[in-house]
Amino acid sequence: MGRSIKNTVSRFPILLIVPVLLFSCCEVKEISSGHFSSPHTDFTELSVEFLQQIKAGKDTQSIQDRLANTTIKSLKNNLKTDAQRFAFWINVYNAYILVILREHPEYYDDRSDFFSREQIPIVGEKVSFATIEHGILRRSQWDKGLGYVRKWFPSKFERNLRVEKKDYRIHFALNCGARDCPPVALYTPERIEGQFTKGTARYLKRTTEYNASQNKVKVTALFSWFRGDFGGKSGVKKLLESHDLLPSAKKVKLHYKNYDWTLDLDNFIEL
Repeated sequence: MGRSIKNTVSRFPILLIVPVLLFSCCEVKEISSGHFSSPHTDFTELSVEFLQQIKAGKDTQSIQDRLANTTIKSLKNNLKTDAQRFAFWINVYNAYILVILREHPEYYDDRSDFFSREQIPIVGEKVSFATIEHGILRRSQWDKGLGYVRKWFPSKFERNLRVEKKDYRIHFALNCGARDCPPVALYTPERIEGQFTKGTARYLKRTTEYNASQNKVKVTALFSWFRGDFGGKSGVKKLLESHDLLPSAKKVKLHYKNYDWTLDLDNFIEL
């Protein structure tokens, strides 16, 4: 390579050529510095603000820009505990459900495409709701594995940002935009343990129907879709018993309800 350059441009001083070549090979992209998140950004606070602005009917584009233009490294360094990761990602998931479906309710006509489509701009790329739910919050579970099968080759995005330990209670915190989905709360790392406990108890009480004469219980379809997360049918029954929704987990018949997918985009709650 050096030989061909020398033969072709022998009349030009080499000190002049090198910087010209370097400049021509390296394109510099300008991005507005106002869109970058500071190294000291508290991302969980930002995620709470995101939902607060949505609830108040205010524009959230500046927050979306900050999330889109931060880096995996910045996010990873800021979200150091599972409490922080759970709070941030649940808030972001719920916020984007509301942002996107309020603008494009027709996307819900094909829910499979809606949840799997890469449409959430964050850390310089676009990710899907499925990636956040199954990759980050469920620690790289295969979305069709019913909670029993992990992904073989999780992405770099997931490996760097996912939680360390799964918690089945996220299923009672993620809002999918439908009437039967859990309501939207503002999760914070300091309060998330209590919020998880309250949210779970409230959702189970609302969705569980026990028939004593038939010893039969009707439960949310979430227990069917993610049965492995709850320890199978026996785990579900024990969970219901622990919340005083069953007198005993023994020999009770478990039935799953149909899920009401009617859009409901104003379902907020204080926890």
